[in-house]
Amino acid sequence: MAAAAPRKPTSTDDVPLNVKFATAGLGGIMGWMCVHPFNTAAVRMNLASTQPNYQPTGFVAFFLKTGKERGYASFYDGIGAGVIRQIFYATSRFGLFETFRDAIAARREIGVAERLAAGLASGACAAVISCPAEVSLVRLSNDATLPEAERRNYKSPLDAAARIAREEGVGAFWRGCAPFVQRAMLVGVTQVGTLDQAKAFYDSSFGIPKGTYGNVFAASMTSGLLYSLITMPFESAKNRMAFQKPDANGVLPFRSTAQTILSVANTQGPLALWNGFPPYYLRCGGHTVTMFIFVEMLRSAYQSSK
Repeated sequence: MAAAAPRKPTSTDDVPLNVKFATAGLGGIMGWMCVHPFNTAAVRMNLASTQPNYQPTGFVAFFLKTGKERGYASFYDGIGAGVIRQIFYATSRFGLFETFRDAIAARREIGVAERLAAGLASGACAAVISCPAEVSLVRLSNDATLPEAERRNYKSPLDAAARIAREEGVGAFWRGCAPFVQRAMLVGVTQVGTLDQAKAFYDSSFGIPKGTYGNVFAASMTSGLLYSLITMPFESAKNRMAFQKPDANGVLPFRSTAQTILSVANTQGPLALWNGFPPYYLRCGGHTVTMFIFVEMLRSAYQSSK
């Protein structure tokens, strides 16, 4: 009896542009619902080192301690801001990537350099567009970990947005924008540069056929490991710049990506830039896998409905 053919994602190259944008956004939201707790843990572990009496701890111990003290549901703090972020970030990043790629393909053959350029441009645009939601997400995710006197006590993403604009000015929505853009560009480059190679590696070395969900999972987690390692210092800088408060003189302690990274490395040690790496990696790799699967399912459903 012949073996069953491996399940393959359906080709969706012929879907309209508006459907590509819509499915990218919906897929991003659905994927984020799966990995949001890892993002909350990553932000909290990363920013914990800024607090007095900080003691390093492993991810599992941190997860169990937080769950016991604040309840495991607290890992979904800020989920509303996370969903709003995906509406802007995932929709624009993946939608624009396909738009830029197709525009280049209409004029010349697509190679690695062209894909890298599309990844850089789409990542940068998406980060600028979604930075206000990112600032709200970082603050809502970590606010409960602060001493009561230091908490902002936002009630919702809309309340956070209104108070940030009223109390700090609209410009505060783009605090941390530079490292966020730089991180997004690096993600675009490393994903494009490693994902296809990882797919081929698992196909040839482990017999996991390209085009199957097993291959996508293994390749995405491998690619996610590489780009998580590379981008974590920029994530750390973005978190600190987005979460910071002015001092008594109204001066912000973190003013640029380079200054923030150097300040953390000098005061806490270089490894502090990778605090919270395990949940950050699970968020990055996990979101790549789940978003890809959901996008394929949504686009396949669209094609089947025609």
